[in-house]
Amino acid sequence: MLQKLRDKTSGWIVTVIMGLLMIPFLFVIDNSYLGGVGAQNVAKVSAPPTWWQSAPSWWPMSFLWSHHEISAEEFRTRFEQARMQAREQQGENFDPREFETAENKLLVLDQLIDEQVVRLAAEDAHIVIGDAAVRDYIASIPAFQRDGKFDADQYRLVLAQSVPPRTPAMFEQLVRTSLQQSIIPSALAQSGFVTKGESERLLKLLGETRDVEFALLPAPEVDTAAVSDDEIKQWYDSHPKDFLQPESVSIEYVELSAATLPPVAPADDAALRRRYDEEKARFVAPEQRLASHILISAGSDAASQKAAEAKAAKLAEEARQGADFAALAKANSDDPGSKNEGGDLGWVEREVMVKPFEDALYAMKIGEITGPVKTDFGYHVLKLREIKGGEGRPFEEVRDQLAAEQLQADTEKAFSELSGRLVDLVYKNPTALEPAAKEVGVPVQVLGPFTRTTASGIAATPAVLRAAFSDARVEDGTVSDPIEIAPNHNVMLRVTEHTPEQPIPLAQAREQVIAAIRAHRTEEASSKAADALLAKLGSGQTLQLLAESEKLQLLPMPGLPRTAPMPTVEANRAVFAAAPPSADKPSYGKVDMGDGRYAVFAVTKVTPGDIAEVSEQQQSMLKQQLSQIDGAAAAKAYVDGMRKRFKVQVQESQL
Repeated sequence: MLQKLRDKTSGWIVTVIMGLLMIPFLFVIDNSYLGGVGAQNVAKVSAPPTWWQSAPSWWPMSFLWSHHEISAEEFRTRFEQARMQAREQQGENFDPREFETAENKLLVLDQLIDEQVVRLAAEDAHIVIGDAAVRDYIASIPAFQRDGKFDADQYRLVLAQSVPPRTPAMFEQLVRTSLQQSIIPSALAQSGFVTKGESERLLKLLGETRDVEFALLPAPEVDTAAVSDDEIKQWYDSHPKDFLQPESVSIEYVELSAATLPPVAPADDAALRRRYDEEKARFVAPEQRLASHILISAGSDAASQKAAEAKAAKLAEEARQGADFAALAKANSDDPGSKNEGGDLGWVEREVMVKPFEDALYAMKIGEITGPVKTDFGYHVLKLREIKGGEGRPFEEVRDQLAAEQLQADTEKAFSELSGRLVDLVYKNPTALEPAAKEVGVPVQVLGPFTRTTASGIAATPAVLRAAFSDARVEDGTVSDPIEIAPNHNVMLRVTEHTPEQPIPLAQAREQVIAAIRAHRTEEASSKAADALLAKLGSGQTLQLLAESEKLQLLPMPGLPRTAPMPTVEANRAVFAAAPPSADKPSYGKVDMGDGRYAVFAVTKVTPGDIAEVSEQQQSMLKQQLSQIDGAAAAKAYVDGMRKRFKVQVQESQL
């Protein structure tokens, strides 16, 4: 049926008819439907109709296609989320200006495009998410739960406080869309699997060891040959990124620190006594009560409760009549923690015991016995043996402590007031720091020029360095907000001079270029020397004999495991990238040892990993990881394939 429909809609007559039908829509359509990206959007993903996969995308046939656009607002929201995530991961090392690159923006946009691709694919597959699935998913989100259960009030509160704020209807639509576009990739990701043979082969590779010998070539001679002007010019022109003068700034700044402020006058006794009276509760030791108890546990039925209460009442009466309380506890208490100690609970403070127990205990007098007291644990008989604490420390005893605290508070207040005055004055004239600093009586200091790598002093502080090179400071020339260096220690700065990154003129870079050319010559000479040795090895000479004749240092390394950083990480990679020896003939290779020296090596034996040495648990974990990798690859291949089928348009100027 679909084929017949396609055949009947592919003729030129139908094309003309559809064109005539679409004419009225020309007066109401947006430019995006004509094939372009809408004015407020950054990208558009279009899919052909399912019944005509080969439908052309040009207007007016573009009306038949399904379209999803990515708005500039969506992009900005996602990019800000990526920025916050990078800030959390990098901490003090996060550089907002470095993050604002076209590459990062395109990475975020690419993710949004993939999401729209799978969403269109889901719509083409007629995948629909029901209301029950949406409700169940939302109810499972911990942020919307109280005591492990979904709470409607908590749900609305969290949505109202989110950025941006959302209504329940908006969030439910977001969940519905997310579930719809994740179904196919998630199913593919979960479908990954690995065969037993594949996992065993990988285990053998991971556990593989190789017997190898390294012959270290001597350090190359320093190149002192002349370098022509043509060579210098050619090298300079072909390596422009190697000869750049990094971006630099000069700043003026004001540093405020509570430690450098004029000393604050100490508070007098009257002020300290007022503080003592206001905070007297701080200097009162908490009351503690030395208690013992007998616990009679009870079942949930009425008869058991009544019997337990009666027994507790009888024991309480016996204790009041003079019976040994400790002996009664050892013989009758159901509390295993205190029974053998004669019911001793030690010193008890408030908010330690359950409320009925605590209320009864703190209503007793020393030596008093009370009970039965009912709690969730059963019925208690209590004995109060001693009381301590609850007495306040006199003013004279805590005066020095109060004086130090008041001095700290007054110092912080003075710092806060000075900092606030400076900020207020700067806000009145944000492009000048000198007048505000002069009015509050603090000096303006200068620093620079410096680059990101040569910053020193206060500029070496990560937060100050980021501010000094930020777009706002560089482009606007305004004074920064206070930058906290430490508690009660701030800096405010203004960029006075900025030099962007630029090429170093050849006349200045000449010596650097000559050094680079000579280093390259030396590296080439070392590489050719290693190649010459490999040629000799290929003609049948062994590495041992070659090392003797060439007087090379020989370094045997039997049983070298994979990924071991020996003798270097690069050398290990080269050894395990080499072909295995065949017919008792070693395989050879060369590697740069990283210090200008090369080495040639011979792999004489390869020993696969022994699967028997790997536990069943480790094998199971490896299979699970390989299955996840296979599933993730399948999901990515699906998305990549759908992107090739669909049409993706990007408006980079909107990023």
